[in-house]
Amino acid sequence: MAIINSIVSWIMKKRIHQIELFMKYPMEVQEDWFSRLIDSAKNTEWGIKYDYKSIQSFEEFKERVPIQNYESMKPSIDRLMAGEQNILWPSDIKWFAKSSGTTAGKSKFIPVSTEAMEECHFKGGKDLISIYCNNSPNTQIFSGKGLTLGGSHHLNIDNTESFYGDISAILMQNMPFWAQLIRTPELSIALMEKWEEKIEKMVSATVAENVTNISGVPTWTVVLAKRILEVTGKKNLLEVWPNLELFIHGAVSFTPYKDQFKQLIPSDKFNYVETYNASEGFFGIQDRLTSDDMLLMLDYGVFYEFMPMDEYGKENPKTIPLGEVELNKNYALVISTNAGLWRYVIGDTVKFTTKYPFRIKITGRTKLFVNAFGEEVIIENTDQSIRIACEKTGSIVKDYTVAPIYFSEKQNGAHEWLIEFEKPPLSLEYFTNVLDNALKSLNSDYEAKRYKDMALRLPIVRLLPNGSFYEWMKSKGKLGGQHKVPRLSNDRAFIEEIDLLLKKVNV
Repeated sequence: MAIINSIVSWIMKKRIHQIELFMKYPMEVQEDWFSRLIDSAKNTEWGIKYDYKSIQSFEEFKERVPIQNYESMKPSIDRLMAGEQNILWPSDIKWFAKSSGTTAGKSKFIPVSTEAMEECHFKGGKDLISIYCNNSPNTQIFSGKGLTLGGSHHLNIDNTESFYGDISAILMQNMPFWAQLIRTPELSIALMEKWEEKIEKMVSATVAENVTNISGVPTWTVVLAKRILEVTGKKNLLEVWPNLELFIHGAVSFTPYKDQFKQLIPSDKFNYVETYNASEGFFGIQDRLTSDDMLLMLDYGVFYEFMPMDEYGKENPKTIPLGEVELNKNYALVISTNAGLWRYVIGDTVKFTTKYPFRIKITGRTKLFVNAFGEEVIIENTDQSIRIACEKTGSIVKDYTVAPIYFSEKQNGAHEWLIEFEKPPLSLEYFTNVLDNALKSLNSDYEAKRYKDMALRLPIVRLLPNGSFYEWMKSKGKLGGQHKVPRLSNDRAFIEEIDLLLKKVNV
């Protein structure tokens, strides 16, 4: 591993200086990338349509190019998948990241250019290593291997020269040789499509390895970890891998999973690092081990805009550049990228925790919220409420989802929580009251609607049998990869599907 350590040391020293530069000069770096993106795409079909050659400023760009979502860009993306090129971006695009965002809706296919892979996704992975090593000078992660829990990819049947799959699978397939040397399991296992078979093969392939770090979505990492403990008979992962020191996670909030991981990895010295690595790009890295916000990465070929949430849903919503953001205010993230996404609303909401340098937290999804009664509850609210309720009741939540119960002739509305516990509370009634009070303290709109039960009565909390969410995800073909249980919904579709599944099981 001496060669690997030498490479990493060189990368780390070089990149930390560059990261410090964009932290010091964020506006200049973003302005430079804006100009480079516009110039690169000026002769594409899209660039000609919006006359990119004459765009001189961000204001002109906003006036000329409308806000986009997947539906508006889908015709262009479909043509790319069919083999046409130079539509959104000048270089050939042969990879597409398949993403549904939630268990609902049809799949999205996000273009991934060579530039996006090299200058964004891979650069983000290298920066993650650089930042972690800079923060942990005594790290031993390169004494062993990293266990990567990713998805799968497929040949595009409509164009055999292009491929689609989870972004994690695309990146693993295209990793440089040196990165392949320090990861496990081998690609033939890591890219398997059948999740349950994949888990068994991953267990067999990794238990004898010296695993020092794990990367993956918390939900599926827990599933793998529990299966490893079942097979080995060990009490925790440190008994399986004594040199395990780091878990790199993303895609979902880690808050509801903290207690589960404390049981799986009972060490105060163990480190957790969050990344914001989506199908559309790599946007953030937790750069401080003592704080759970993430540094917004500004030199990855992504130009950022931010849409205040009171603008979201308007016909011509206003956006602001990085220099105009306010702290602790929710924004929908809007990006233009070196893969040909232009003024694209990614679907995530973020808030800024610091400026100069700019750090963010993901607060939820633009379409995942509960606002049936004007309460405007977002994922950040419910995750924190779950954390508080678990702390006060000594319970551990495995997964949950929330939806409204509408007004009836006899009763006011409510929120219904379906919760799968790792360790249930002694009193569900007490847990419910703590959860309710926590949500009141975090969301004034919810508190107002709960006042004397005038609009909302006490939440209804239902305990689901162990494995319920897993079986529901399985029934929808959404096991593994970046698939996740939707935390919030403004209608009852998810809950009704789960109820129907439970009835079939209990018949």
